[in-house]
Amino acid sequence: MFAVLSSARKLMRLCAVFCGLALVAACQPVTVGGGGPTINTSEPVPVALLVPRGSGQPSDDVLAQTLENAARLAIADLQGVQVDLRVYATAGDSQQAASQAVAAVNDGARIILGPVYGEAANAAGLAVANRNVNVLSFSNNATIAGGNVFVLGPTFANTAQRLTRFAAAQGKTDIVVVHGQDVAGQLGRNAIERAMAGSGARIAGVVPYELSQQKVIAAVPTVKAAVEAGQAQAIFFTSTTAGALPLFTQLLPENGVKSPDVQFIGLTRWDIPAQTLALPGVQGGWFALPDPVMSQRFKDRYQSAYGSSPHPIGGLAYDGIAAIGALVAAGKSNALTGAALTQSAGFQGVSGIFRLRPDGTNERGLAVATIQNRQVFVIDPAPRSFSGSGF
Repeated sequence: MFAVLSSARKLMRLCAVFCGLALVAACQPVTVGGGGPTINTSEPVPVALLVPRGSGQPSDDVLAQTLENAARLAIADLQGVQVDLRVYATAGDSQQAASQAVAAVNDGARIILGPVYGEAANAAGLAVANRNVNVLSFSNNATIAGGNVFVLGPTFANTAQRLTRFAAAQGKTDIVVVHGQDVAGQLGRNAIERAMAGSGARIAGVVPYELSQQKVIAAVPTVKAAVEAGQAQAIFFTSTTAGALPLFTQLLPENGVKSPDVQFIGLTRWDIPAQTLALPGVQGGWFALPDPVMSQRFKDRYQSAYGSSPHPIGGLAYDGIAAIGALVAAGKSNALTGAALTQSAGFQGVSGIFRLRPDGTNERGLAVATIQNRQVFVIDPAPRSFSGSGF
C-alpha cells in the first residue's frame, strides 16, 4: 500500500482497500501491443505472486495468506484460462522483493502480482525492468508508478477527483483543504489541488498542521478563519480516522464550523473502524468507497471459501489475477503487454470498475457515501462504466 521511507507499514494499515465480488472481465474487445512479454495462451500462464510473508509481523502473515487465498479464488473462477501461480515471500523488505522478483522471472513468470509496500514494489520493478515483465503491485503509492510498475491500490488522486467533482455538482464549490505536514498529508493535499482543476470547485484556503494533539487543537481557529475568509462551503480533510480526523470533527463544530453550512469531506475511509460511525462530528460527512454491495459479495464469497473474513486489500489480488485471465482469454500472445493492461475500457473488478493508466496509476469507480445515525448511506452510486457518472 502507500509507503514512503520508514512509514510504509503504518500507512498501509491506515490506507486499506475494501473490495467486493464480480469476476473481472474485459469490458470490450481487447486491443493489445506495446512493451511486455509474449505468451502461449493455450498453456498455463506463469504468474508470480509476491507477498510480505516472513517479516516477523503477524499482520504481514495474515495479509500474505489473504492475498494468496484471493488469488486462488480468482483462478478457480476463470473460464477457459489456466494460471500457474507461484508464491514468493518478500518479508516486506525491498531487497528481498527485488531478489524474489528476479527469481520469479528466472522461474518463468510472465507477469508479477505484488508486492504490497511501495518501496518493495519499486525495487521489484527495477529488478526486472530489463526482463520485459510488468509488475502489478498492491501499493496505492502513485509516486512509484511508471515504466513496468503499475499500482492496483486506490490512489489519492482518484478519490480526490471523485469527491471534488461531486462536491461541485452539489454546489460546494469553495473548499478549504486541511492537511497534515507529513508526506501522506502533503501528497493528499497535492492530489486535491490537482483534482480541483476542471472540477468546477476552487481552493478557498489551505491549512497545514503538525501531527500532534496539541498542534491539531491549535489549528482549529486557523481552519475556522480560513473558512470565513474564503466563504468556504466545504472542508476537505486528508487525515485518517486513526489520525487527526476525530479531533477536527469534534472541535470544529464546537467552534461554530459545522454542517449544513460547511460540508466535511474526507480523502480517506470514514467507516473504518466501525466505531468511527458513532462520532457526532462525522455525521453528514462525505467520503468515497468501493461499491458496498459488490464489496460485501466478495467478503461473503471469501468467508464461505476460507472460513474467515479477508484482509481489507485481499480483493486486489483477485482483481489482478482475474484481469490477467480476461486478457489471456482473448487469445492474444501479447495479452500481458503494457498496451493490453492499459486498455481504456478497463475491467470489472470485485469492488467495481477499474483500469490501469499508461503512467502506472489507476482509476477505480467509487461511490460517494455519508454517515447518518451511525450508518453509512451511499448518496451517489459508483459508476458502472468509464463513460458513466463520476468520470
